[in-house]
Amino acid sequence: MSESPPSPPRAKEPTAAQGPTGRLATWLSGAGTREIPAHVRTRAAHLVLDGIGCALIGAQLPWSRTAVQAVLAMEGAGDAPLIGWGRTTSAPAAAVLNGTFIQGFELDDYFPSAPLHSASLVLPALLSTASQIGPVSGKRFLRAAIAGFEVGPRVGLALNGPEMLVRGWHSGSVFGTHAAAAAAGVLRGLDAAAFEDALGLAATQSAGLMAAQYEAMSKRMHHGFAARNGFYAAGLAAAGYTGIKRVFERPFGGFLSTFGEGHAPDASRIVDGLGEWWNTEAITIKIHAAMGGLHPAIDATCLLADEHSFTANDVAAIRIQVPAAVHHHGWWQPERPLTAIGAQMNIAYAVAVALLDGTVGPAQFTDERIDADDVWALIARTTVEQVDLQQDPAWDQPGYNTRVTFRLHDGRTVTHALNQPHGGPDDPLTDDEIVAKFRGLSAHVIDPDRAQQIERRVLALESERDLSPLIDLLAAPVRGALD
Repeated sequence: MSESPPSPPRAKEPTAAQGPTGRLATWLSGAGTREIPAHVRTRAAHLVLDGIGCALIGAQLPWSRTAVQAVLAMEGAGDAPLIGWGRTTSAPAAAVLNGTFIQGFELDDYFPSAPLHSASLVLPALLSTASQIGPVSGKRFLRAAIAGFEVGPRVGLALNGPEMLVRGWHSGSVFGTHAAAAAAGVLRGLDAAAFEDALGLAATQSAGLMAAQYEAMSKRMHHGFAARNGFYAAGLAAAGYTGIKRVFERPFGGFLSTFGEGHAPDASRIVDGLGEWWNTEAITIKIHAAMGGLHPAIDATCLLADEHSFTANDVAAIRIQVPAAVHHHGWWQPERPLTAIGAQMNIAYAVAVALLDGTVGPAQFTDERIDADDVWALIARTTVEQVDLQQDPAWDQPGYNTRVTFRLHDGRTVTHALNQPHGGPDDPLTDDEIVAKFRGLSAHVIDPDRAQQIERRVLALESERDLSPLIDLLAAPVRGALD
């Protein structure tokens, strides 16, 4: 029997180096991801810390436990650790579950103008990749994370991401596959040609339906699915398995032409300013445990109640005005019983508990609080309207453009408009505030010494020669945040 001829040498360059896909692939494979300013690296380390804090508090939530039980029954043991469980499973399963934990309580980051949750995509893909390729330095891990933080928003901007929400797609899990693939590909050291394949393989696995927001546990898992798919895309490309070439330019069946049908996608936005301005610094860190589009309404409610000294008993009616993406994503008339995920997505519920409790955190999403009569009395007095930007030029700035108005029993009407919440791109959390958030979250589920060790290692990632000690700290069991 004659031997098969050897495979021809694989190209090292993308098929169209000057196109959007080729330019992005080349940037990911070369100096672009190595020449990162110090301030961007510092911010990225704090984003990693925030994602870890969200994973720790999300790992042992009731729906996370259901997910672990189901996935491990199918996947079994492996070499990849589960954050907060003291257990391992297969690398793809770990990516799904770790992403589910980070997204588990709607406390994780988001990018307003191209909605996705970066840490829940990037960190699981990296941890699963690291479990396969051996020792990884903190410096390499951070560089790979930044690649994911940069790529996800760029693809989302090209797709006009908020339009995806209006059409019913879960936007972040649609273009989040590229963020995960970029991060995992940098960790694997893919060349430009392999990155073109990885981006194409990521694109063909994109999915996510936003109707999951009403009651489905699966909403928590969507970004985990995307993290797994990006992990797979990079791994397949590293092995020589080819993907769709020029996936962002293809006029038929390409990523932008298919998902962007009807809302004018622009492939140039994927590479505009690449390596000059950094999306990493525009990623929003949440301070409320609710969908990001609800945060301006929550902030406005707390500000008005404080400034005008009124309580829920003083309120005759609540009027909330929001743009189309928030209206589609964050408003439907809720009915009892309302699930935790439904409550975290619904703007009337979020405003009600913000006014009643002065905060929107884990305690506001227990079964008892969700079903409380004082909450539903306020919801019944709430109307939510979509703002028509074409008819109201005062609302012509990009963002969440939310106006909250309270009509009080004493005849007063008080109102406040916010384009972005505290934590948004124009009013970002400081690094110190991010650290304080991590400390507050971790205090619910782990002891202070372990939290301090995690914080110290993450904020000094670039000096960590081997991530294994940090991964061990993350993998150990945690307490249940709602137990």
